Amino acid sequence: MVVPSLQEATWERMIRAVEKVRERCARAVHALEAASLPYAVVGGNAVANWVASIDEGSVRNTRDVDILIQRADLDAVKVAMQANGFIFASSYGVDFFLDGPDAKPSEGIHLLYAGEKVKETDPVPTPLLSESERGAAFQVISLEPLVRMKLVANRRKDQVHLEDMIQLGLIDATWPARFPPVLAERLQHILDTPGG
Repeated sequence: MVVPSLQEATWERMIRAVEKVRERCARAVHALEAASLPYAVVGGNAVANWVASIDEGSVRNTRDVDILIQRADLDAVKVAMQANGFIFASSYGVDFFLDGPDAKPSEGIHLLYAGEKVKETDPVPTPLLSESERGAAFQVISLEPLVRMKLVANRRKDQVHLEDMIQLGLIDATWPARFPPVLAERLQHILDTPGG
């Protein structure tokens, strides 16, 4: 693998990478809204939405877009998205849309299904679409179900997202009581060991 020089990793390329994700999210949301299909943005873009409501300087970038839909709407979602240039694909049990034939799955539009477990071993299913609200630019999952999703996924990046929300006061010491014991324990650990 050839490592590019720092001169090749320009400021403009970094900015463009962030803009591409924002544009991809906007196009996907527009496609769904134009087709009157219910959805909610989840994942890193939902975290960014909530974090920006307090401090836009604390927003972290993400390379993909996660959207929660109803499984019964999948065929209609495919039609709407494909009419806007997205290509449906599925790999390892994950359904997603590529932004063109040369796109990377890691930079795609990933689908999650409302009220279903992402993994069979998850302690709780994903939220329902009724657990969302209108953000400035799109329908976004509400804060408590977003925190629940992050606790279920429990990867390091999910823990960091939760730490960000704790630091901004979106989550506090009263929050573990809102969740089932296994999720409450995960959140308590993050509250007790910031940065850990």
